[in-house]
Amino acid sequence: MTMQDNGLTKAQQQAIENLYGAFNDKNPDLLDQALAVDWDDIPLGPNQQPGLAGMKPVIALFTTAFPDVKITILDVFGRDGRAAVRARITGTHLGEFFGVAPTGKPIAIAIHEFHQLSADRVLRTWHLEDWFGMLNQVGAWPPKAV
Repeated sequence: MTMQDNGLTKAQQQAIENLYGAFNDKNPDLLDQALAVDWDDIPLGPNQQPGLAGMKPVIALFTTAFPDVKITILDVFGRDGRAAVRARITGTHLGEFFGVAPTGKPIAIAIHEFHQLSADRVLRTWHLEDWFGMLNQVGAWPPKAV
């Protein structure tokens, strides 16, 4: 998606595109062009370390679980160094994720994020992904009765 007239500068738009592009391109080094070194991710994922360095391994874990992952940006709204992003994550569950063995099933889940931005980097992110939806789509939720 090309973001235009959304209240962000071109550099801020590029930082957001690089953040999601790191997943799409399976290239954690794109995060160097997206996130501040001391980026604050709220909440941290399971076993995720803080900051930019803590996010890079998440790319590998995620792209191992969903090798064909694609994050599609649907909407971006910005103002005063803040941005709201509505996106969709799609992929095929081909590796362990959240302790769930690969199922080969496709997923499509919503993601909503709010970013605080500097002139050209994401400083802080508050995020919410539909992980219950993902678990339902791969057949891991609700748990099977024993």
